[in-house]
Amino acid sequence: MKEHLQELLATALKRLFADAGVEHAATIQLDPTKDAKFGDFQSNLALQLAKPLGKPPRMIAEALVKMLPDSTRVARIEIAGPGFINFFLAPAAFQAVVAEIIEQGEDYGCDRSGNKGRIMVEFVSANPTGPMHVGHGRGAAYGDSISKLLAATGWQVWREYYINDAGRQVDILALSVWVRYLELCGENVPLPQRAYPAEYIRKTAQVLHSEHGDGLRFPAATVLDDLPQEPIPGPADSEQEKAAAKTGQETYMDALIVRAKTLLGERYELIRKAALTDQLAAIRKTLADFNVEFDQWSSERELVDSGFVSTALTRLEQMNLTYEKDGALWMRTEQYGDEKDRVLIKADGSATYFCNDLAYHVNKLDRGYPTLMDVWGADHHGYIARVRAAIEALTQRKDALNVQLIQFVTLSSGRMGKRSGNFVTLQDLVDEAGTDATRFFYLTRSHDQHLEFDIDLARSQSNDNPVYYVQYAHARICRVFEQLVEKGGDWDPLTAKLTLHRLTNEHEKTLLTLLNRYPDMLERAASAYTPHTVVFFLKDLAEALHGYYNVHRFLVEDDPELQAARLALIAATGTVIRAGLKILGVSAPEKM
Repeated sequence: MKEHLQELLATALKRLFADAGVEHAATIQLDPTKDAKFGDFQSNLALQLAKPLGKPPRMIAEALVKMLPDSTRVARIEIAGPGFINFFLAPAAFQAVVAEIIEQGEDYGCDRSGNKGRIMVEFVSANPTGPMHVGHGRGAAYGDSISKLLAATGWQVWREYYINDAGRQVDILALSVWVRYLELCGENVPLPQRAYPAEYIRKTAQVLHSEHGDGLRFPAATVLDDLPQEPIPGPADSEQEKAAAKTGQETYMDALIVRAKTLLGERYELIRKAALTDQLAAIRKTLADFNVEFDQWSSERELVDSGFVSTALTRLEQMNLTYEKDGALWMRTEQYGDEKDRVLIKADGSATYFCNDLAYHVNKLDRGYPTLMDVWGADHHGYIARVRAAIEALTQRKDALNVQLIQFVTLSSGRMGKRSGNFVTLQDLVDEAGTDATRFFYLTRSHDQHLEFDIDLARSQSNDNPVYYVQYAHARICRVFEQLVEKGGDWDPLTAKLTLHRLTNEHEKTLLTLLNRYPDMLERAASAYTPHTVVFFLKDLAEALHGYYNVHRFLVEDDPELQAARLALIAATGTVIRAGLKILGVSAPEKM
């Protein structure tokens, strides 16, 4: 409906310019009204044209209205205030949406053309050093849903997970596993304070021991020989002393990693791979259970080994974006908006995390994705400026990188029957509340706001539970059609289109209005990167359906025409509910 009105205004605008003998580009803005007394749609086009045409906006609005083509979908047009054009739609304009939905199915309101271009959405990318936690889950739900939303509104979307498997954290993971392995061999090597102490480390160590026996064993005395003492801060220590102890623990950890690599040689890679394989397998399972899929999993280690990091550095040098200072290689990011230039290669010859991450972004651009979206946790806020500056320097575009930050999640109420170690994992939450409820609850608030997740409410089967409320609306619709069959009736969607003029009561108009607004809602949600907008819409649609269901009968045996019209309306409503839930990664059950 919105597109139809925009076409009418475009025709009037063309006529107006022709009469005035001027050429001007104008964006036709048309928005649903918030108050029915101002009609169904409102345009401020006349106000936009006041300056270029040099006339009062109300006079321009009057001219535009006179030049509008006739339309059976428009009941009347009014000019309000300084020159707003208000459209009051005819009942047939609302009713026609039912036929449109029946014809297009779940593609109603969608643009599958891909004409907006290619975009890569990288999300989750949790370090493969332990289970995904509830914060990662919110990023996963958001990234997957925004990908679906963009794909439904004209984008060619590629989903990617970046595996940070080349840094120090992976060495700490491998070392943690080896220490637990040595423990199984009977060697007393204390687990470092900065190592990973959780149970999943022991499981990997047990697998290693069963596969390799004592083949990776070294005496504790050999492992610890001449290593610096690991400091343990006392409860009465000052903050300065505690900070010094932390630095000492990191130094001890690095020395132990070097010792492990020296003693094990090529066998160190067995431990590293075993640890990574187990953690990535757990992450993949959790994401699969969470209905999240990726087109590609990209490895930082493979990127480095392929030589692409060196290639990217050469490119930066050729663009005069790097320089050397104090033995390190720096990138000129400050001139592109960063607070200071950044180190790419440290004085000891090792690459910074930023260096490898930048190379990965260059790789994404080289693969033909001019638009990149990164979904990061809120704790990465300070990292945005340097990456954005680097991408702008490389592309000379400010819009090449789009970063969406996901705010933190806390759990309220609810008693978790299962806990993994001393924190709640995403797998725990999915097992407790279910995939549908977990995904829906993650998306009930804007991703840039803190979210308090109510476990008890998510598990409840009541109208207070928003996902249950929406899914129940769909199940109710399915039950009506089951009852139709049970009574020996049938329904033909083709002939039902001829009965839509019977949809005239207020509950029906509310549903029709919402269904008409679905395409515009999708476009607004995609443009603002706000899948929670879909959640709000579905809650409104479910509320309208429940209100309709509680007041009116759908199986009206004594009025077949009215029955056909009402069945068409709820069938269309069910289609839109299914389509909306699919964007959120939530199922639409037929029975509850």
